[in-house]
Amino acid sequence: MKRREALIRVIDALHAEIDALKSNDVGALERATAEKLAGIEEIAALGTGPAGPEIRELAEEANRLNETCRIYVNLMAANVRRRLQILSGDAGSGGRNRVFQAYA
Repeated sequence: MKRREALIRVIDALHAEIDALKSNDVGALERATAEKLAGIEEIAALGTGPAGPEIRELAEEANRLNETCRIYVNLMAANVRRRLQILSGDAGSGGRNRVFQAYA
């Protein structure tokens, strides 16, 4: 498989990851992540070489989408952390509970 097709596969998988994150669909997220990782492995197996403008553009798009996924995950983690702090009675404690700080 050529780099272009492998990058398109990664981009499609990243779109699927974002959709799964938005809908909290764990099964879809697992499938999309596996597809993304397979695409990345294919790109790595192709080795390095000169990249033309189209390949650079696709790689930049994949990077932007990956950054979007990272932001979604960080927001979700912060929301879970906040909820756990509320449940534990530690909301706004100023850092009494070190367990939650380890994941901040």
